[in-house]
Amino acid sequence: MSLRRISPADAIARLAEFDTVIDARSESEYAEDRLPRAENWPSLNDDERHRIGTEYVQVSPFAARKRGAALVARNIARHVETRLDGRERDWRPLVYCWRGGQRSGALALVLDQIGYAVHVLDGGYQAFRRHVRAELEHLPDGLALRMLCGRTGSAKSRLLQALAAQGAQVLDLEALACHRGSVLGPMPGQPQPTQKAFDTRVWEALRSADLARPLFVEGESRTIGRLRVPERLLETMRAAPCLRVELALAQRVELLLQDYGHFVADVGSFCARLDALRELRGAEQVAQWQVRARAGDLAAVVRELLEIHYDPIYERSMPRNFKDYAGARVVDLPAADAATLARIAVELIAG
Repeated sequence: MSLRRISPADAIARLAEFDTVIDARSESEYAEDRLPRAENWPSLNDDERHRIGTEYVQVSPFAARKRGAALVARNIARHVETRLDGRERDWRPLVYCWRGGQRSGALALVLDQIGYAVHVLDGGYQAFRRHVRAELEHLPDGLALRMLCGRTGSAKSRLLQALAAQGAQVLDLEALACHRGSVLGPMPGQPQPTQKAFDTRVWEALRSADLARPLFVEGESRTIGRLRVPERLLETMRAAPCLRVELALAQRVELLLQDYGHFVADVGSFCARLDALRELRGAEQVAQWQVRARAGDLAAVVRELLEIHYDPIYERSMPRNFKDYAGARVVDLPAADAATLARIAVELIAG
């Protein structure tokens, strides 16, 4: 019997045809990145992989393969017993592991013998990753990007959400990266994905984009937290037309206190994040901000952070990084409430 093998390009093109995408790798491999819609059915878990690897080196490859076969058989048996309820004969799974070899092959063999029309991803996750990286080199080409630029706290993210709510096509890189893109940017309870997973999220968004419609994107730096924006996408963003969003300073301070409400509730974590600015702003300045924040003067500290730190950096970097920034259309926000943002979003969609 020969298993049905499918290339990454064909698998992605036909992804909707598969009822379930099965990742046969360990939990940590799955957590790092995976195919869209994949479920984790480990043929070997992390602990088992470690033990087999140790035995492979310290005892012999033969002994390790023999023990590994027994573990894989037990795990596959458990999957069959616990995961196939309700899976009728017409169920069509796609299975993959790291390289499309033993772990996915063993699971696919059992599913095939049961009678399911199972496919194995040729080359496994490694081939999928190469496919994603290659596509990220050309998917940005032809996109009708509209860059939302503006100083920190100018409601760009809220405007992006308002655009989406009004039916516009948007790419929210900060949401994909689980980070707001500044020193204060980590989102509570939402760790950033790995670089590979972020790349896959961006790839998924770009491959579904309609080239005939504008795609609104917030102007970002090269990195969002610890993640890098794919290089070709960054180049395309920086060459795209810009919309310069402007909001009064007092309203920016108010908005930031709302959006970063977790810092209002936990000033200690806010002060801890400020430590990252010691090299740029000096230990004395940062210490003053921390003392004032702990004393309840958080709004004034945020205002000074904008005036002394964020705004000067922004005004230096944007004209240098975004070709159209100097001549950008100004989007003047009289306020950042939902009704105003919805109205502005409708105007921007209309052109």
